Amino acid sequence: MMLRVQEICKQQGITMQDLAKRMGVTYQALYAAVSGNPTIGKLGEIAKALDVGIIDLLNEDKEENAIICPHCGKKIKIEKGE
Repeated sequence: MMLRVQEICKQQGITMQDLAKRMGVTYQALYAAVSGNPTIGKLGEIAKALDVGIIDLLNEDKEENAIICPHCGKKIKIEKGE
């Protein structure tokens, strides 16, 4: 289960290494938790370090004003012009 940790880190302007330091663990330990099957306790630690809810780590961002680029797979936000 790959969590949204990398996406949230990017939104907050930090790296996974920065997050690992905040949590007091190695990058390898954090990566193993994120890419494996983390316990609810580990999810809580990650969420606390990112100042988000556990549910935010699990749910994909549901933006109504976004499309997915068919070429690269990235989200493209659509904003209303003035």
